[in-house]
Amino acid sequence: MTATVRYRTPTGRWVIAATVLGSGIAFLDSTVVNVALPSIGRDLHAGIAGLQWIVDGYLVTLSALLLLGGSLGDIYGRRRVFVAGLVWFTVASVACGAAPTTGFLVAARALQGVGAAMLVPGSLALISASFTPDDRSRAVGAWSGRAGVATALGPFLGGWLIDAVSWRLIFVINVPLAAAAVWITLRHVPETRDEQAPGRPDGLGALSASLGLALTAYGLIEKRWWAFVTGGLALALFVAMERRRSEPMLPPSLFRSRQFTGANLTTFAVYAALGGAMFLVVLQLQVNLGYSALEAGGSLLPVTLIMLGLSARAGGLAQRTGPRLPMTVGPLVVGAAMLLFSRVEPGETYVSSVLPAAVVFGLGLSITVAPLTAAVLAAVEERHLGVGSAVNNAVARVAGLVAVALLPALAGITGAVRPSALADGFGPAMVACAVVAAAGGAIAAATVRQGAAVHPTAQADVVHPCHDPCRSAEAAA
Repeated sequence: MTATVRYRTPTGRWVIAATVLGSGIAFLDSTVVNVALPSIGRDLHAGIAGLQWIVDGYLVTLSALLLLGGSLGDIYGRRRVFVAGLVWFTVASVACGAAPTTGFLVAARALQGVGAAMLVPGSLALISASFTPDDRSRAVGAWSGRAGVATALGPFLGGWLIDAVSWRLIFVINVPLAAAAVWITLRHVPETRDEQAPGRPDGLGALSASLGLALTAYGLIEKRWWAFVTGGLALALFVAMERRRSEPMLPPSLFRSRQFTGANLTTFAVYAALGGAMFLVVLQLQVNLGYSALEAGGSLLPVTLIMLGLSARAGGLAQRTGPRLPMTVGPLVVGAAMLLFSRVEPGETYVSSVLPAAVVFGLGLSITVAPLTAAVLAAVEERHLGVGSAVNNAVARVAGLVAVALLPALAGITGAVRPSALADGFGPAMVACAVVAAAGGAIAAATVRQGAAVHPTAQADVVHPCHDPCRSAEAAA
């Protein structure tokens, strides 16, 4: 189907509304769950390993299936797969809200990740495929801005729901939002597909990637080396299969570009620091500083607000100077924020410890994310822009998965959620995150071309790292 939807028409507004609602519920859950972890742990008697799995169960399936989710939409219809993702995600959300045990919640979270893997790439694909080329940039920009607002409000709203009612409500609230998105999509969003897409999805590749990530995470969290080794072998099998496929889900040729590889290694370092830090900071605030869920969620609001305000300017800076300088400096600023977070200890006030760290963290991410997006997309051919963006998103999710699985054990935070163990390990863990983030800057300095052609990013989002509305619109034109 040829894209015919205009921006300032009722159909155009309905398409944006459906995709914002659909992607919004996935973004909300990814930001709110960390705030709910202490409440979940108390209610379900979960230790540190259980809390790690509540986060990583979702990231395993989402990371492994992002590329498959995008290709399913191309093959079977983007609207159909988007609606299927909404229904799947909603059913899994209800299961999360009703979870009687930690194991049940982890399984339900893994199912949520499957639905999110269809929602996240499907949202942007629907917009790019539906709107006329002249209106695509404005439509994607509108989607991105509204999704950014949802990301900013998520921890604050989630904290209020947790304190006022129960952590279970952060999952159940997805039901009316998803129902509205399904109704709008079926009634007002046109169906599109890629007529040149391969006839069959790479199910075997997706299975080996999922199995490899799950076993690797299990080995790291539970300290089972057999699982870690087996997971590594499954991931190696995935790479080998992709090299032999005529239409691979993950084209190996992408990694022949030094800049593409380097930018993704920088992504891994920065998002590993981000994932590990946010997992422990929220626990530290609630367990050892006595913050409520609402206070913990609101305390990090400056990070997202700074990103919303400065991301476009950072994209403009990268266009003038090239991406290497901001991608080198930005991770160093993120590392400085991690060192400031290490000062968040019992007895410290919000203004003296948490706020300075949050402000510096927001500045570091703002400097980094938009140029990183530009560097990744500038390193791939036009026909691979979609898969290049999906790879970068998957790398960011895997980085968070590995950090959440590995960091607590390295810092000696294991077993039950004990205030003393958390207090002792929190500072060293933040220092480790600082080192990893700084390594990302060093990688960028060594691999990213200073003169790489880049395009401005209208909106960067910490949850959706490789998203450039301008380039996405051009690719679909």
